[in-house]
Amino acid sequence: MNRLISTEPATGTELWSGPIGDATAEVAAARAAWPAWAAQSVSYRIETMRRFANVVRARTGEFAELIARETGKPFWEAKAEVGSVIGKVDISVSAYSERTPMRKMEGALGSKVAVRHKPHGVLAVLGPYNFPAHLPNGHIVPALIAGNTVVFKPSEKTPASGAFLVDCFHEAGVPDGVLRLLIGGPDEGRALAGEDGIDGLLFTGSARAGASLARQFAETPQKILALELGGNNPIVAWDVKDIDAAATMIVQSAFLSAGQRCTACRRLIVEDGTEGPLVDAITRLIDRIIVDNPMADPQPFMGPVIDIAAADALQDSWLGLMMKGGKPLRRLDRPYEERPYLTPAMIDVTDIKDRPDEELFGPVLQMIRVKSFDAAIDEANNTRFGLAASLIGGTPKMYDKYWANVRAGVINWNKPTNGAPSNAPFGGVGLSGNHRPSAFYAADYCAYPVTSVEAELARATIPEGLRDPVAER
Repeated sequence: MNRLISTEPATGTELWSGPIGDATAEVAAARAAWPAWAAQSVSYRIETMRRFANVVRARTGEFAELIARETGKPFWEAKAEVGSVIGKVDISVSAYSERTPMRKMEGALGSKVAVRHKPHGVLAVLGPYNFPAHLPNGHIVPALIAGNTVVFKPSEKTPASGAFLVDCFHEAGVPDGVLRLLIGGPDEGRALAGEDGIDGLLFTGSARAGASLARQFAETPQKILALELGGNNPIVAWDVKDIDAAATMIVQSAFLSAGQRCTACRRLIVEDGTEGPLVDAITRLIDRIIVDNPMADPQPFMGPVIDIAAADALQDSWLGLMMKGGKPLRRLDRPYEERPYLTPAMIDVTDIKDRPDEELFGPVLQMIRVKSFDAAIDEANNTRFGLAASLIGGTPKMYDKYWANVRAGVINWNKPTNGAPSNAPFGGVGLSGNHRPSAFYAADYCAYPVTSVEAELARATIPEGLRDPVAER
């Protein structure tokens, strides 16, 4: 039997292995379990999710260590991710009540108009590697509350974290058939997406993979498709008063999770000629960043990126920027050639013509100098993506202009681009999604509305268009 092996990015040590699954069999199991799960009351399903939160809470340390070792992110950050898994339950309960409530209104002739919501059926969830528990959990919990069953395929780079998450659901009393785990790589992902037996797919990942899924689902409009994709996210720093605070937010935006966040800042846009003090503050902070094993003491700010292939691709992109005329402010170095550690890097790309509009999914910050605030807004919008954007500095009037003109689904002021709140919608425009925001609005795509006109007695008339029965005699 073929098996999938997961190794620790920081050490190369084998961490976990499991048999590669069969998409058809997993979908069939979820389909068989769906009627009974959908027939349970919402309160029953919510209570089951609350038990799940308690199971995760009791296993926080174990779960966080597994995530840290499998992704390479620092242990402190992995603990925060487990906390988000727990918090997602209460948020999803509130969202279900607010976004998909039952409503009754008065209709004609004493009838009632009722609006209720039904689950789709079997939903597939494809998870990413950067947040292997929190992000798929953000789909799974609202899907289960709504009455769907789920087949979850974690990233082939983080299968152990996905398996642990599913085990927590089952330990809490979610029936085996209601949440199925599909282990595998891209082939299994494509097979799952193409299964006739699924009623929709919820995906978090790259824009390239999302576009492929959109093409695949173009022939099946009856199936829901929710895409949460990446970004080439800008920060505009303008008329900054507190240089150190601005530098801290920029470093957090660019380098948390080794830059492996869809909301990470990729482009820093500054006023040409005034950027010196801010750049100095940023580079001083970069020089202090600890890059180390996720379980090291003292704890690092960054661990490695996910694997050797990712590190190699980032180095190739960095060299491409330099060859096009980019001027390194802090180099992208590889401290250990045999492991995917990278140092945080910053490069001035102002003089590059036709800058590549790509999501460099790692610790690379590109700086662009412009002459005016209007030019800064134009540069912020100089992307096919539209996930996150931030303005640091400026005035309320400038922020109003920035908010009104920048195309993004998350727009912040004097805050980092990352760390979006789970009690609000999360999604983007352009290549960053398909207008199905997740987080608090995940309830919207986990159930569909049903409108009913209802009356206790059948009464009907046809007031016009009939011949007079008396005249016909």
